[in-house]
Amino acid sequence: MKTTFLLAGFALLASCSSVRVASDYDRDADFSRYATYAFYKTGIDKAQISDLDKKRILRAIDNEMSSRGFVKSQNPDLLISIFTTEKDRVDVYNNNFGWGWGWGWYNPWVWGPGGWNYGPTVTTRTEGTLYIDLIDAEAKELVWQGKGTGILGNTSNIEKKEARIRAFVSRILERYPPGGVAAN
Repeated sequence: MKTTFLLAGFALLASCSSVRVASDYDRDADFSRYATYAFYKTGIDKAQISDLDKKRILRAIDNEMSSRGFVKSQNPDLLISIFTTEKDRVDVYNNNFGWGWGWGWYNPWVWGPGGWNYGPTVTTRTEGTLYIDLIDAEAKELVWQGKGTGILGNTSNIEKKEARIRAFVSRILERYPPGGVAAN
């Protein structure tokens, strides 16, 4: 019984920290010809997050792109832009039942697992979505978009924040290029 509760707890924790990822792309784009990139400043400037978080995201994208063989260039094949959204999620847990033996307060005629009414527990957490857009620099058309959605840790711990951003970016860019086409 304890093992079942522990496994359920670990599964719950793992699901809370995960990043849900989706991507979409232009089927007519030739992804094999893209080997260089640059950041699209106009688009990035519109992202409504702090400049420090923008730097963290761009640094993480830089690391991911270079690890995949792409080269940053003044004359790029791809322009990379980002934007973000966030929303608060409110979770309400009903804590009106507990375990214990004894005379029940709200049901005094039954012996057995006791009931304690502590009222609902309300928690708020921020769920954010990071979009990464890849734009064909020559055609000026969006060719790929990836998005990652997950719980953002409202933490003052910079290392944890940077690790979370790297996880978002890594999970999103796992889907690029579509079909496993590698950079030249």
